[in-house]
Amino acid sequence: MTKILVIDDDALVRGSVARMLRRWGYDVAVAEDGRRGLALFHDIEPRLVITDIIMPDQDGIETIREIRRVRPDAQIIAMSGCGRLGNLDFLNIAAKLGAGEVISKPFEPATLRDCVTRCLAKAADGRPASEAGCSA
Repeated sequence: MTKILVIDDDALVRGSVARMLRRWGYDVAVAEDGRRGLALFHDIEPRLVITDIIMPDQDGIETIREIRRVRPDAQIIAMSGCGRLGNLDFLNIAAKLGAGEVISKPFEPATLRDCVTRCLAKAADGRPASEAGCSA
């Protein structure tokens, strides 16, 4: 069963995403911030990481950078409800740092499913993890 790690400080989002993924047949682990997410990442070695960007303790940008440093081939989906804050476009930054897919909250289940499918297909095909993909 394919392992997916979901990192989000919002318990409702984290739980909803995890339930959808489990319903679709994935083995899902969850973490409430980047620091705990990285610890799980090292322990379970997931095929895919879905991370929020704005979180306390350790944000998603820092988490993506560390995942890329440790495992450049890891598949990552970055998600954010903020999108832009001032002149910063967090999802664009996440994509430039190695998120293969980005998704804006709120999103439809079908949008998430499409992003997950594309990321896992890239992993199976051996394509670069940071190859451009979804920007929903």
